[in-house]
Amino acid sequence: MPRTLSAGVVIVRWVHRQPHYLLLRAFSYWDFPKGKVEPGETAFAAARREVREETTLVELDFRWGEAYVETPPYARGKVARYYLAQSAAGEVALPVNPELGRAEHHEFRWVDYNGACKLVNPRVRAVLDWAYALIQDSMKGAAPAASQRLPS
Repeated sequence: MPRTLSAGVVIVRWVHRQPHYLLLRAFSYWDFPKGKVEPGETAFAAARREVREETTLVELDFRWGEAYVETPPYARGKVARYYLAQSAAGEVALPVNPELGRAEHHEFRWVDYNGACKLVNPRVRAVLDWAYALIQDSMKGAAPAASQRLPS
């Protein structure tokens, strides 16, 4: 079965010196902004494009570099690769997708780690945990983490 790669970004902003994560809801499913990598496009470029298309956020600080985490295959061989970035902006718009004729998502929320844990499924929770650990390590002055693939 061919592998389909999606790319996205775990976006964090600081509220009262605590990281809050941007989650998007489509129907009852919460996830970080992400979408399919187009032919000839790098995963990193696709992740940035998807954030812009789905949220209108453009000023992202990839202070953790291009380190990423990949999910195990799900939904007929799909793999999602997530990067981590911070945003000073809290204003998010959910624009209409021209192909769908509507917004891809129904709602967004900036939530702290505990709030995010209550909303996401186990696959997304593993990505959240990766981002949380990276942020905590950087606050302690630890060396940047390498990219990794999550266990199945």
